Amino acid sequence: MAHIIVVGNEKGGAGKSTVSMHVATTLARMGRTVAALDLDLRQRSLGRYIENRDKFTSDAGIKLPNIDIAELPEIDPDTLGPGENIYDQRLSAAITELEPEYEFIVIDCPGSHTRLSQVAHSLADTLITPLNDSFVDFDLLARTDQKGEKILGPSVYSEMVWNARQLRSQAGLKPIDWVVIRNRVGSQRMVNKEKMERAVSQLAKRIGFRVSPGFSERVIFRELFPRGLTLLDLKDIGVKQMNISNIAARQELRDMLKAVNLPGIEVDI
Repeated sequence: MAHIIVVGNEKGGAGKSTVSMHVATTLARMGRTVAALDLDLRQRSLGRYIENRDKFTSDAGIKLPNIDIAELPEIDPDTLGPGENIYDQRLSAAITELEPEYEFIVIDCPGSHTRLSQVAHSLADTLITPLNDSFVDFDLLARTDQKGEKILGPSVYSEMVWNARQLRSQAGLKPIDWVVIRNRVGSQRMVNKEKMERAVSQLAKRIGFRVSPGFSERVIFRELFPRGLTLLDLKDIGVKQMNISNIAARQELRDMLKAVNLPGIEVDI
């Protein structure tokens, strides 16, 4: 049975598609079979990323580790029973088709609350939530006092994850392994950075997630997207010497994947 990795956060610009692509590519490089589902049916950032990769490798005549992008099958509304939701059925049909063929399924969720995203979270064996190092983004997880020091209670996204956990428990499935990735953390020691670190640590203990380092703000990610490439592909396309920023980004990827700790995966990149 495939291990389902859901990358979710109901706020745009947190780096979900970048994380999804790098996780999927790393697994493919390790010889694992990987399928991807992009549930942002309008923007399709992950889908476009993989399409760009396929076109680049075809045009350049090179071979890179492959990720298969899957589509949600169409469902005849007339086949739905009373109370059944068409998006539930489309996602369920996609997973049913992919599970026997792949070891890992990476699902990239939209930066908004949708029915598809809600259902996907209940399917997650591993949930990865990229979080920008800002109290604007943290507010999606929990409400704090005006000083940003005391957590007043969970917010909308945390409550949605809690509901997904409840559904899995009722179905007799293993608990979701939830990992919050702190992206765009400043390099300097600043008051906001320290407050965020304390707030995330407090919330992790309170509602049950692990914390992982993520990616810094780097131009390289925006440059790689049009060709569908990741940090791990640079040497394969002829980059003989990476600059300091690229090396640092690769180390960030290594640290993140080790912290996520996917089953049966020993990170060596």
